[in-house]
Amino acid sequence: MNLIKLDAIDSTNTYLKQLVTQTAPKDYTVVMTREQTGGRGQMGTKWISEPSRNLTFSLYKQINHLEPEQQFYISMVISLAVFDVLESFNIPNVKIKWPNDILSANKKVGGILIENILREGRMSAAIIGVGLNLNQLEFPGLINASSLKKITGVHYVREEVLYKIIDRFRFYVPWVAGKEFDKLRALYESRLFRKDKPSTFKDRDGKLIMGFIKGVDQDGKLRVLLEDEVMQSFELKELTLLY
Repeated sequence: MNLIKLDAIDSTNTYLKQLVTQTAPKDYTVVMTREQTGGRGQMGTKWISEPSRNLTFSLYKQINHLEPEQQFYISMVISLAVFDVLESFNIPNVKIKWPNDILSANKKVGGILIENILREGRMSAAIIGVGLNLNQLEFPGLINASSLKKITGVHYVREEVLYKIIDRFRFYVPWVAGKEFDKLRALYESRLFRKDKPSTFKDRDGKLIMGFIKGVDQDGKLRVLLEDEVMQSFELKELTLLY
């Protein structure tokens, strides 16, 4: 792992993207920062983190064995890596909220943002941004946010958690390279928040929908069994899980 440590930056993902345009980063180059002033989440949301208290990093991973429609398997791999590390720390009731929020006891403790690099229409690399709340104790205005320390009372060392996540990510990468997609998807689905439980969703028009999360398609769409026993797949922008 090639680790770049920064004191402060607007976004580790943005920094890595700029680095890619200037040079050819080594595989498994990681940018880690003490303070991220412009962190980004899914669909343009902001990721706000207190300086030095949490883990914010981005990983550059070369990818030459996936088609563009298979890119969600990278999301599965990093989500599972974070999941496994939190379980190894005995964090209670860890779940992955589709597509890649990390929850503990129904509270969000982490998020993932992946930006893929395509060359000539094929996957070339991925920039994988991870934000994980480690030691922050106050989350003003965010009633559903928490941190590992707030949940367990234990102080966590950022570098230690980072190395464990990268190590676990490396464990799963051969599954993707070997195209063990069914195995990977089954494990990801087994970790999903509210899988097979009655849930309420909101569609893009604000309409409430009842259904059961059954899993994900090969392209990462959420498979939901609706009230009328019809199975339907939804993209990220089409559906929001409420509870």
